[in-house]
Amino acid sequence: MTLPQFEPGSIVESDEGEIGRGEELSESMKEGVPEIEEAPRPETGDSAANGRGRKKQFAVSTRWEHQMSERGGVGDMHQYFCCCARRLGNMFVLLQSRDGTPLVIAGPCWPFCLGVTTPMIAGISGLLTYFVLFNDKAEVPRIVTYIYLGAAGFVLLALCCVSCRDPGLMERVTDEEAGEGGWFWNEQVGSYRPPGALYCRECGVLIQDYDHLCPWTGTGIGKGNMVFFKIFVVGVNVLCYFTVGLVAYVLLDGLLA
Repeated sequence: MTLPQFEPGSIVESDEGEIGRGEELSESMKEGVPEIEEAPRPETGDSAANGRGRKKQFAVSTRWEHQMSERGGVGDMHQYFCCCARRLGNMFVLLQSRDGTPLVIAGPCWPFCLGVTTPMIAGISGLLTYFVLFNDKAEVPRIVTYIYLGAAGFVLLALCCVSCRDPGLMERVTDEEAGEGGWFWNEQVGSYRPPGALYCRECGVLIQDYDHLCPWTGTGIGKGNMVFFKIFVVGVNVLCYFTVGLVAYVLLDGLLA
């Protein structure tokens, strides 16, 4: 049976007269009419990306990507010590979120940080603690010992936050509309970059608000770890003056005794 077609908003009449508009048909007239299911709308934007579990594509060196695709890897010392880490240029992701955002990441100078900076801070602080603070002959107040150990631990924690934190890796942007918005094209990573974001040759990545590469912390300094870097610099200077002051106090106390 072919059902009559009604235009939306048209007047519907029956033997009993006018009963209303087309979209207000009575339930009795709707009986027997099959319901048409609305087709699902395609996902767009972030919902589609999240549904597919797409990982972020960071702006890394195109030269490094070419070496990885041709040779299957970069022949350097890092391949032996960082074989379990995800490599982005010369950065090594040790822990990441589902979308690929680095949670724990090491920079290109991690051997210097791990082999020089950390032993220097921990070693000097440990020697001073053992030979001076825990020496009964030095007669250093116990509260000073606690403050010094707390300062040393705070500096090491700040160092860890700088060297293991994402310095501000930027995603690759190839949309030409970004160039019209004041962004600049960077040939080294094949991506547009905003003002302030620069390519770090040692790190092999594009870093937001890049400042410099710090070998003492082992990584590049950018927007992501700049605050912790400043805290580390202030803390390590205070610890240094604290150490020199304690040594001078003990030496003068021994000479005057």
